Amino acid sequence: MIHKSDDSSGLARYPEWIQSYVESTEKQQNLYRRTLIIVVLSQIFGGAGLAAGITVGALLAQQMLGTDSFSGVPTALFTLGSAGAALYVGRLSQRFGRRSGLAAGFLAGGIGAIGVVIAAVMNSIVLLFISLLVYGAGTATNLQARYAGTDLANASQRATAISIAMVSTTFGAVAGPNLVEIMGQFATKVGVPALSGPFILAAATYILAGMVLLIFLRPDPLIIAKAIAEDQRKNKSNFSNEALNSLSLNKRGVAAAAIVMVITQLVMVAIMTMTPVHMGKHGHGLSEVGMIIGFHIGAMYLPSLLTGILVDKIGRLSMAIASGITLLAAGVLAALAPVDSMLLLTIALILLGLGWNFGLISGTALLVDATNLSNRAKTQGSVDVMVALSGASGGMLSGIVVAHSSYAALSIAGGLLSLVLIPVLIWSSHKPKLGESNK
Repeated sequence: MIHKSDDSSGLARYPEWIQSYVESTEKQQNLYRRTLIIVVLSQIFGGAGLAAGITVGALLAQQMLGTDSFSGVPTALFTLGSAGAALYVGRLSQRFGRRSGLAAGFLAGGIGAIGVVIAAVMNSIVLLFISLLVYGAGTATNLQARYAGTDLANASQRATAISIAMVSTTFGAVAGPNLVEIMGQFATKVGVPALSGPFILAAATYILAGMVLLIFLRPDPLIIAKAIAEDQRKNKSNFSNEALNSLSLNKRGVAAAAIVMVITQLVMVAIMTMTPVHMGKHGHGLSEVGMIIGFHIGAMYLPSLLTGILVDKIGRLSMAIASGITLLAAGVLAALAPVDSMLLLTIALILLGLGWNFGLISGTALLVDATNLSNRAKTQGSVDVMVALSGASGGMLSGIVVAHSSYAALSIAGGLLSLVLIPVLIWSSHKPKLGESNK
C-alpha cells in the first residue's frame, strides 16, 4: 500500500505560480541552480558558526569545571541539542518547506551562541550547558542544509549537489578555528573571557545564515519538488508490484545510510573532541590548536566536490567502504603520533576529516535514493537525530575514556569501530527479491 503525505492532497491545491514550475523543465533547472547558490551562501556563514564549539568548547568546559573528565560534555551537549533540532528542522521542513526549517534552526543556533558568551561572563555552568544545547541547533541545520540542494536534483546529480553544499561550508569552517586567537583578543578587549570569543563569531554568522535563507530561499525547492512528484504520480496508472519492491529496498537503504552516517560521526567526534585537550596537556597553544582543527575541518568539507563526483560515478557503497578504511588509518596514526609532532597529528586529523567526508556524502546519497518526497524531509530529520546522538555519545565518552585510559586508546578504538561499516555495506548490497523479508 502506498501512503500519501499528509500535506500532499493533490496538485489542484497548488497555486498557479507553483504549477508553472511543474510544467517547465527550464524553470525547474533555474530554481535548482538558484537554490544551490543560496545554500552555498548560507553554508559559508554557517560553517564559521559550527567551528566555535569544535575548537574551544572542550577548553571552555575544562577551564570552568577544572577537570578533564567532563571536557567532552560541551561536544556531547551541542550534539545532543543538534539531535532535537534535527528532528524539529526535518518536520518543519516537511510541513512548511526548507526555508522555514533551515532559517529557524540557524537562528536558534545564534541565540545559543549568545547564551554561551553570557554563561562565560557569569561563570555559570548551568547556563553554559543549556546554551550549548540550543547552540547545537546550528550544527544540525548546517548538516540539514545539504539536503536542500537535492530536492530538485536527479539521481545522477544528488551526490554532487550534496557536495556543493558541503564544500561551501569550508570557507567559514576553516576560517573559524584560525580566528580563535583574534576573537579571543577581541573578547578580552570587550571584557569577556577569551575562550568565549569564537562564540561571538558563531552568534553573528549563524544569525546571518538564517537571514539569508529566510529572505532569499524563494520559491522553496522542497515545495516545488513535492508538486512535481505529485504530478508525476497522477500520470502513472499502475505501480503495485514495482512500488512494493521499492518500499522493501527503501527500508534496507535507509538502514544502511543511517549506519554509515552514525558510525562515521561517532568516530570523528570522539577523536576530534579530545585532540585540543590532548594538545593542551602537552604544551601546545591556542594558535596551534586552531591551526590543526582548521586543517581537520578543511578535510571534512573541502574535498566534497571530488567526493560527490566519485559517489555519483563509482558508487555509494564503494565510497562508504573507503570511509571506514580512512577512519581506521586516522585512528591508528593519531594513536602512534608523538605528542610533539604537529605534522603527524595534523595528517591524522586530516584523514579523520576525510573519512567523515566520504561517509557523510555517500550515506546522504544513499538516504536520498531510499526515500520519496512524501516522507523525505521527515526521514532525513529522523536519521540526523541518530547521527547527532552518536556524536553526543562520542563526545561524552571520549573524555571519560581519555581520563581513565589515554588518547591513543581512544583513537585506536575509534579506528577499529569504523570497520563495522564493511559488513553492513555488504549486507545492504544484497537486493531482496520481491516478497522477501527486508529485516
